[in-house]
Amino acid sequence: MSSLNLTHLNPFNPSGASFPACRRRLTGGARLGGGGGSFKIFASDTKQQQQQQKEPDLSVTVNGLHMPNPFVIGSGPPGTNYKVMKKAFDEGWGAVIAKTVSLDAAKVINVTPRYARLRAGANGSAKGQIIGWQNIELISDRPLETMLKEFKQLKEEYPDRILIASIMEEYNKAAWEELVDRVEQTGIDAIEVNFSCPHGMPERKMGAAVGQDCDLLEEVCGWINAKATVPVWAKMTPNITDITQPARVALKSGCEGVAAINTIMSVMGINLKTLHPEPCVEGYSTPGGYSSKAVHPIALGKVMNIAQMMKSEFRDGDYSLSGIGGVETGGDAAEFILLGANSVQVCTGVMMYGYDLVSKLCSELKDFMRTHNFSTIEEFRGTSLQYFTTHTELVRIQQEAIRERRAIKKGLQSDKDWTGDGFVKESESMVSN
Repeated sequence: MSSLNLTHLNPFNPSGASFPACRRRLTGGARLGGGGGSFKIFASDTKQQQQQQKEPDLSVTVNGLHMPNPFVIGSGPPGTNYKVMKKAFDEGWGAVIAKTVSLDAAKVINVTPRYARLRAGANGSAKGQIIGWQNIELISDRPLETMLKEFKQLKEEYPDRILIASIMEEYNKAAWEELVDRVEQTGIDAIEVNFSCPHGMPERKMGAAVGQDCDLLEEVCGWINAKATVPVWAKMTPNITDITQPARVALKSGCEGVAAINTIMSVMGINLKTLHPEPCVEGYSTPGGYSSKAVHPIALGKVMNIAQMMKSEFRDGDYSLSGIGGVETGGDAAEFILLGANSVQVCTGVMMYGYDLVSKLCSELKDFMRTHNFSTIEEFRGTSLQYFTTHTELVRIQQEAIRERRAIKKGLQSDKDWTGDGFVKESESMVSN
């Protein structure tokens, strides 16, 4: 085979310019210099052989934060106290986002049961695979002082690991400023702002009530970023027509990154024996947040939309994107990264499979990288984003391809070509996977 001299530019940063280091004041051994978003490869046969022999490197640097792998515990039950967060670090997760805290935990009262599952097959069947998970759980009901004490303890015991505080408050500037200051005093590495919880206390302008109102979001982000000295991620709600609008506002208002998506507002189902909704609390229920495998395609679509917007409007800066939604395999994570995500969060997957899921995720992601001769995450981040276009452009591309193929016919070119007898085979001829 002849020698190959290939220049490969990451399409997520087509300008080829390296991003500057994080704009915030960085302290502590866990934070390193900026995470460049571009790469260039000059490959030969010898180089490819070396790459095949070399173990893929899963480490990432996101907004100056160095992680051993891109897998992050998403905010929720898997980060609810010291014991479970310690377990996550011990198992090897790249970072941990604690369960969302607020100043006054006394107003947070949870109910039980608060989860419901959707299985493949008949709804309610105990035999089908779990594909959907709904929760009506609120943010942390533990006193803020307790959570802060545990944050500090974790950072003392794991100084080189990334601990991120998730915060949410009412529409009150002083409250937001106090909360930012108090969590930062524990030594946490970054803040994720919960602008996206779909249930619980919207009347207090909390969670998705902020994320769905761009004017409100801009104001609150301004308060937070004027106070924060660590990187800030804004967690986006999918329960909105155009998710790029709040994502754009958050970045323009000083946030270093966005995370998407939080759970999707849903009603899990009705028990056809009792006629009551699930999850059933004393015969009643309330709409809640939907997650797990079934939301993965929706999450990919939202992340793709945000990534395209960031590629177009925010290429000159160290901005990050964290993908969330239905991650259960290394392949699921690779899809988010291929769309431009710097990190991948997992919450429901940990609740279903345990903290040791991370070893499987890392192993499978490395297998994917070996298959394509990728040695680092950054080498393939954003690669698939270039393959999305409009339907009008798809028509143009296909018409051009048909002309180039000339007499070679693949699929149907017009509605007049459908036949009754060959309908199934004709349908299959136009499926891509």
